Amino acid sequence: MRLTPEGYGTGAVRVPRLVGLMAVDARESARARGLVVDAPGRPDFPHAVVDYVVRQYPQPGTPVPRHSVVHVWLDFGEGEGGGGVREPRGPLPPPGGLRRELEEPRGGGGAVAPLVVLGSP
Repeated sequence: MRLTPEGYGTGAVRVPRLVGLMAVDARESARARGLVVDAPGRPDFPHAVVDYVVRQYPQPGTPVPRHSVVHVWLDFGEGEGGGGVREPRGPLPPPGGLRRELEEPRGGGGAVAPLVVLGSP
């Protein structure tokens, strides 16, 4: 069975709803209707697979000429990607770092290894 894109031969098609689709599915859905999908600021869009469409322009249902460009904005799906929180977390270490204190050597016959105590000011 061969699928004919919507609007074939008429010059106008309706923009499909792409929000919520994965990038690869959005490209295929638009292509089936004779449209081109572009993601501003994403030069890797032709290779994007698991990103989800979170916004599109023009809106779904808008009649446009065949071969028009539909702009989409992408984001990772829930639980994917991101880098977590990147702001500094407190409490911060005290200024000056750790101080190293050595016990005074004891007088006497044998050598005693110094005791190292680490503490903060």
